[in-house]
Amino acid sequence: MNLFSRGTPFRRTEPTFTPTPPTGRPGAPTTLLPDPTLAALTGEWVIDPAHSRIGFSVRHAMVTTVRGAFAEYQSRLYFDGRDPSRSQAEITVSTASVDTGVEQRDAHLVGRDFFDSANHPRMRFTSTGVEPLGNDVYRMTGDLTIKATTRPVVLELTYIGHVTDPFGYQRAGFDGTTTIDRTEWGLNYSSRLAEGGAMVSEKVRLQFDIAAIRTAPVG
Repeated sequence: MNLFSRGTPFRRTEPTFTPTPPTGRPGAPTTLLPDPTLAALTGEWVIDPAHSRIGFSVRHAMVTTVRGAFAEYQSRLYFDGRDPSRSQAEITVSTASVDTGVEQRDAHLVGRDFFDSANHPRMRFTSTGVEPLGNDVYRMTGDLTIKATTRPVVLELTYIGHVTDPFGYQRAGFDGTTTIDRTEWGLNYSSRLAEGGAMVSEKVRLQFDIAAIRTAPVG
């Protein structure tokens, strides 16, 4: 398996943004204005794999939860602090890098019942839109591709904050989550229990604990 490294960031011209004040008319919708302190964060970023986790959780045998993560991925991020709706994200994951802590289970996941990594070595998320919801919360829509099937998903993102580390790099943190039905992407394994339930739930929660780092040191 070809190990992923950090990808080439988007090359974008930073757009200008002029806030439009509310009209003040009764009953008129209020425009949600971005936090002006985020404008300085506008630019290109990548996920820092040493301090991030792209993972999932799923019910097993109806009574326990199995958690796993992917160790190998590449990313391209563009954050627009002036107009967050113009932000973009693309993450490509090596399906064979799945790790649930149990070797036998991981071998099953990369096989034909699930990811079929020999024929579909990567899955990809590409954003299609970002909507600020207020209080550092965003809704990101995008296309998720698994096993050559592409379907829309919606991520709920929370902006945690940003710092400059001792090496002069800006870092920003986000948490994100969404729940999908794995069968919609062709992950159709369907072993049943004697009680009638599924051995592995069709509902899978995807989790993104992201530490992003700007692609050039500050200054």
